[in-house]
Amino acid sequence: MTGANQGIGREVARLLAAEGMVVHLGARDRERGRAAARELSSGGADVRFVPLDVTDQSQVDAVARLIGEEFGRIDVLVNNAGIGGSRPDVEETTAHDFTAVLDVNLLGVVRTTHALLPLMRKAEHPRIVNVTSGRGSFAVNDDPQRMASRLQGLVYPVSKTALNMLMYQYARALPGFLINAVDPGFTATAWNGHTGTSTATQSAGTIVQLALSVSGPSGRLFDSTGEIGW
Repeated sequence: MTGANQGIGREVARLLAAEGMVVHLGARDRERGRAAARELSSGGADVRFVPLDVTDQSQVDAVARLIGEEFGRIDVLVNNAGIGGSRPDVEETTAHDFTAVLDVNLLGVVRTTHALLPLMRKAEHPRIVNVTSGRGSFAVNDDPQRMASRLQGLVYPVSKTALNMLMYQYARALPGFLINAVDPGFTATAWNGHTGTSTATQSAGTIVQLALSVSGPSGRLFDSTGEIGW
């Protein structure tokens, strides 16, 4: 999985490993990634650090080769890596502000998914879970009861809306796969200075559930309450 050395990603890695899965913990920061994998493996779980910057095609390809040579297949891919960007006011936002965010939040998922698809085709029940945000959902933004309806911005929400459509199109094109997206909600992590209203464990729950499920819907958007609208 990508972006897994801290926060929700780290907790997803821990919970999947606790279910007996071999987890390849991808992270840009090698020191933090190694430390996270070492800590998560201390109780006997099998968590292995792999250097993975999703904006670097050579690193993505190296991870695919490594897993292919050792295991020959991948059962589950969790695309969790994401950044928020500089978040300028709407009227101050330029095309340049989108570049880095889209490179991680959208194109990073394309790079990783494309590289790993041949290995996933060898799995009996291949699953992909993309970690998105309610800020990229029209339905959530239109709901006055949801926090996203009170927020403004262009770059991050647009990147997640694009990710949702990417997931939907992959699901249509790959009927043998289960491919879904999850909005983990407002989670207390370093991303928001630990001001979120849910814990990383709570937010990881739906991601892990979909990652482990070998049957069910594909091409859908979920949060902790179940399926939500686009």
